[in-house]
Amino acid sequence: MASPPGPITDLLRSWSNGDHGAMDRLLPLLYELLHDVAARHLRREAVGHTLTPTALVHEAWMRLAAQTRLTINDRTHFLALASGAMRRVLVDHARRRLADKRVAPPPVESLDLAHASPDEWAVTVIAVHDALARLQQVDERLYKVVECRFFGGLTEEETAEVLQVSPRTIHRDWLKARGWLLMALRD
Repeated sequence: MASPPGPITDLLRSWSNGDHGAMDRLLPLLYELLHDVAARHLRREAVGHTLTPTALVHEAWMRLAAQTRLTINDRTHFLALASGAMRRVLVDHARRRLADKRVAPPPVESLDLAHASPDEWAVTVIAVHDALARLQQVDERLYKVVECRFFGGLTEEETAEVLQVSPRTIHRDWLKARGWLLMALRD
């Protein structure tokens, strides 16, 4: 028999059902976890990125709060959704950066962004986002695996729980999705 949901899951479900007070009670409980996810996202970004983990958490939270039909199953599912919102914030930031410069973006040369220029960072983030959009059209589950594993930082077991498949399936899907993305980025 499954164990009863905890207070965070109860609040998430209340939020899903339209209780905005639950949302206000959730932020203090989840803030540290969200900050860790934001910091993980920003570790992959270019040095000197203008967004901080705190700003990324707040922007993602605002985007999630603005959604009127958000179904959240549990804490792990919420972290995957929040991570996706953070990725979209970063992509929007990269698009604005390139639009402000009004220059043609350089081609993607590498996914190693540790020493990338701000322009290389912006182009790579957008290229990965666009490749993920194509992957979503090809295989929704592979897309969700990348969202959970790469962007959400979830383990194979946590991802399996979110997607309701076995950890072994997640392992195979993760390998397949990474290979697909690398090939898509080279095209």
